[in-house]
Amino acid sequence: MDTAPPAAQPMLDQEHLRLLSIFHYVKGGISAFFACIPIIHVIIGLILIMAPHLFGQGGNAPPAFLGWFFLLLGGFFVLFGWTFAVLTLLTGWCIARRRHYTFCFIWACVECLSIPFGTALGVCTILVLNRPSVKPLFAPAA
Repeated sequence: MDTAPPAAQPMLDQEHLRLLSIFHYVKGGISAFFACIPIIHVIIGLILIMAPHLFGQGGNAPPAFLGWFFLLLGGFFVLFGWTFAVLTLLTGWCIARRRHYTFCFIWACVECLSIPFGTALGVCTILVLNRPSVKPLFAPAA
């Protein structure tokens, strides 16, 4: 609960929104970085498809579906992670510019599924966005 005097509330809201924007940029960057890890599986899948003889000769070579499995599953996780990272970065950008309140709120709820840092960031974002003094800051300019 905020115990700041009413005159300090707008400054406090601005500062909290600025920090949330920065934290979303950091979280988005970290998410994009860690989403690159499954690229290893994509590379292994490509090698299994294009050069299965590297993993065994003749009857000992792995089946082609194994390569496709690695390729598709790794590709899915890379794309999913990068999408999550881009949407997190976009949320930080929207908070910094005080735009798209509903998008920011919904993405904060989705971020709560990303344990532990996304949960903390999502909950803090929800708490700040729910303040009555913050909602008018996102109103479109007349």
